[in-house]
Amino acid sequence: MKINKVLKYSYIAIEGNIGAGKTTLSDMLAREHDYRLILEQFTDNPFLSLFYENPERYAFQVELFFMNMRVKQLQKKFATKADFQQNTISDYFFLKTLLFANSNLHGEEKKLFQELFHSLNAHFPNPDILVYLHRPVTELKAYIHKRGRSMEEAMDPVYLDKVQKAYFGFFKTQPDFPVLVIDLEGVDFVEMPEAYEQITGLLCQSHENKVHFLKLKVVSGEM
Repeated sequence: MKINKVLKYSYIAIEGNIGAGKTTLSDMLAREHDYRLILEQFTDNPFLSLFYENPERYAFQVELFFMNMRVKQLQKKFATKADFQQNTISDYFFLKTLLFANSNLHGEEKKLFQELFHSLNAHFPNPDILVYLHRPVTELKAYIHKRGRSMEEAMDPVYLDKVQKAYFGFFKTQPDFPVLVIDLEGVDFVEMPEAYEQITGLLCQSHENKVHFLKLKVVSGEM
């Protein structure tokens, strides 16, 4: 019999590289535990497909649009004191705005973007815990192909590797909240219910305010 576990954290952010499964996991957890769900509407960015074709030309536009979109969404979701107390799962953490910008921008555009970000970031709460879903780049490419978004099909593995390095650079900064870096190489938590249950179990435990590198105990599809 499945035991209904209670999540330890009120505000959970799920992060990871492109194609890692952030939105899928966020949706599964929110549905099961009756949490408010915040999903990034990245397909609304009119510069995204242009950026994938010509990163140097459209980097500033794509990052500025993403930041503006996230700011509007978070301002709406955390408009009142009651909103801050509502159990929430998000498939992004606002700091990713800066991580991507630092990877994609240069010179004066990067400096300007950093100033804008820091002036806005102070208005939003940090998550109580951050879960980072880690997959190797070759596996990310397979998941990207599987979900069939045409503008992502030609994504350069070098770019995915750069994004991954940006996240791992952040993990060295000693955050003020626990970070769970979960190695999902070879693990499909949708097709492997036991894997999903193990991830849920991790969120039902208390963790120190540091980075925890974890690997699920999965062998040949069995826990």
